[in-house]
Amino acid sequence: MASFQHDAPTTPLRQRMQEDMLMRGLGSHTRQDYIRHVRRFATFLGRAPDTATVEDIRHFQLHQHENGVGPATINSTVSALRFLFTMTLKRRDLARALVITRNPRKLPDVLSIEEAARLLEAAPGIKYKAALGVAYGAGLRVSEVAHLKVDDIDSKRMLIRVEQGKGRKDRNAMLSPQLLELLRLWWREGKRRGVMLPHGWLFPGRSRTDPISSRQLHRAVQEAADVAGIHKRVSPHTLRHSFATHLLEGGTDIRVIQVLLGHSKLETTALYAKVSTRTIRAVAGPLDRLMALMEGKTPDG
Repeated sequence: MASFQHDAPTTPLRQRMQEDMLMRGLGSHTRQDYIRHVRRFATFLGRAPDTATVEDIRHFQLHQHENGVGPATINSTVSALRFLFTMTLKRRDLARALVITRNPRKLPDVLSIEEAARLLEAAPGIKYKAALGVAYGAGLRVSEVAHLKVDDIDSKRMLIRVEQGKGRKDRNAMLSPQLLELLRLWWREGKRRGVMLPHGWLFPGRSRTDPISSRQLHRAVQEAADVAGIHKRVSPHTLRHSFATHLLEGGTDIRVIQVLLGHSKLETTALYAKVSTRTIRAVAGPLDRLMALMEGKTPDG
């Protein structure tokens, strides 16, 4: 009987699932997440997941809801188990028993330009200031920032090359003169410290042969927010949200922002129109138009 227990050696079932994911081009983070979710399902069952029944799946999903597991985690688990049942075990009947849950979409927290400046200024050191500067100045995801290499900075074309971003897609991100100067300051300091290897990581971790971790960047953002007196819920992704919102408020076409962010769907980017205060303020309300019409005036905007 196969097993997905955390302390068990790799079993034929886990190995087969790993191979199936690799053949279908799933990224390393997705593969790790899928294995983790299947392991939790196996722990709940108390036996191997290839022995599961439709009732087992029902009880597991009820258990998740009763224990307050969030919609994002539930739906991510559904994706992992669907892959296991459909691709690896060829049990579509079990995959059909999985139910996704509605995930209410909340508007993201966004920093003002002044808050973003304070946050970067309060970053704990030039390395973190440069890394957070990339998150805000180019709109990169935290994992994309962490995995940048020195050679990804193209100062001639003023571009940042993002390799294997979300969805295993390559894209180009913008590189402003101010961001380039900030990166050069860090590069010179990194060379002085002896942590900047030729063709190596732009932001090395504790070892210069490893990239900085996402956890380190999260901690740096929270520390900077505390120092800067920013009381919003702030993470590296907040800087990406702020990048998109500030571009939109500055008049950048939303389709251009879509490309810069690497979104496959325009509707994902359109979310920023809901948090752009300048965009909202620029709309002439129907009451203003009505009153202007009654008074024989032309409404502003």
